[in-house]
Amino acid sequence: MNRIATALAAAGVLLSAGFAQAGTLADVKARGTLKCGVSQGLAGFSAKDDKGQWSGFDVDFCKAVAAAIFDDPAKVEYVPLSAEARFPALQKGEVDLLSRNSTWTMQREADLGLLFAAVSYYDGQGFMVPAAKNVMGALELGGSKVCTQAGTTSVDNVQDYFKQNKMELELIQLPNVDELVQAYADGKCDVLTTDVSQLYALRLKLPKPADYVVLPDVISKEPLGPVVRQGDDNWLNIVKWSFYALVNAEELGISTVTLDQAAQSAKPDVRRFVGSDGAYGEKLGLTKDWAMRIVKSVGNYGEVFERNVGAQSPLGIPRGINQLWSTGGIQYAPPIR
Repeated sequence: MNRIATALAAAGVLLSAGFAQAGTLADVKARGTLKCGVSQGLAGFSAKDDKGQWSGFDVDFCKAVAAAIFDDPAKVEYVPLSAEARFPALQKGEVDLLSRNSTWTMQREADLGLLFAAVSYYDGQGFMVPAAKNVMGALELGGSKVCTQAGTTSVDNVQDYFKQNKMELELIQLPNVDELVQAYADGKCDVLTTDVSQLYALRLKLPKPADYVVLPDVISKEPLGPVVRQGDDNWLNIVKWSFYALVNAEELGISTVTLDQAAQSAKPDVRRFVGSDGAYGEKLGLTKDWAMRIVKSVGNYGEVFERNVGAQSPLGIPRGINQLWSTGGIQYAPPIR
C-alpha cells in the first residue's frame, strides 16, 4: 500500500507540474515579451553588437515567434546561456523557449523533460585545423590535442570517433566559447572540434581566419532546433508551426518581396498560409495572419539562412542538406491545412 501511495503521489506531482506549465502563451502575453534563451555569442547564430542589438539565425527564430504572437519581432528578451546552463534555465522557467544551436537527442527529451519542436538546421560535428599542417582528413589527427566545449554532445562524439579508429586523443574541455577560441589561438590544442556550423563561426574570432581550414569529415548527426518544456502542448505547437511557417513560405514562394502578391493569391495552399481560408492561427491562440506576420518580420527560411549563415553572410556556409527537399536537401515542412 505504501508503494502504491508513493507512486500515486509521484504521479500527482508530475501531473500538477504539467498543468502548471500549461499556460506559456498566456504568460508570454501577460508579460508582453518572449523570453528566449540564446548563446553567449556565436557569429551568425546569436550575437550581440556593440549597440546591444542581437542578430543571427537563432535570434531570427525568436523574432519569428514574437511576431506570430505580438505582430512585433522586437518583443523579445534575449537571455544568453552557456551550454551547461541552457537546459536547466529552460527547465526552471527562466526562458520560454531555447533557440540556441542545441542538438536533438533522446536523452535530452527522456531525462530532462524537454521537447524539440523541429530541426531548424541539419548539422554534424567536424574539425578545424591550421592550414599550415596540410591535414587532409580526420583520420590523420591521431595523437592530437583536441579542444572542445564542455557540456555538449561534441565531447562524447569525439571520444567515440578516436576510440573507434584506434587513435590517441588528448581532450581539453573548455567551459565557454570565448575560452575555447582563446585556448585554440594560444596553441594549447592542435585541433578544434564542434558542429561544422559553429566551426565556421568560431573561425571568424581567430586573429587570422584564413590560416585555418574546416576539414570535410563529418563524424556525427547534429540536428539542431528550438526546445521547450514538456507539459504544454499548445506552446509546443506554436513554436513548431512558427518554424514550419518559415519553410512552408519558402516552398510556396512567399518572401518579404512577394507578401502582397501572396495576400491576393487564389491558390488554396497560399490562401491557407496567409489566413484567407481556415482558422489555423486561431486554433493555436494566435490570429489569422500569424504566418504572414512571421514572413513580414524575418522572411522565409531561405532568407533567414542566407542572411545569417549562408552565401550572403561572412560565414559563407554552403546550404547543403538544409536546402528544401524539392531542390536536393532534406528540409521539409508539414502542410498548413
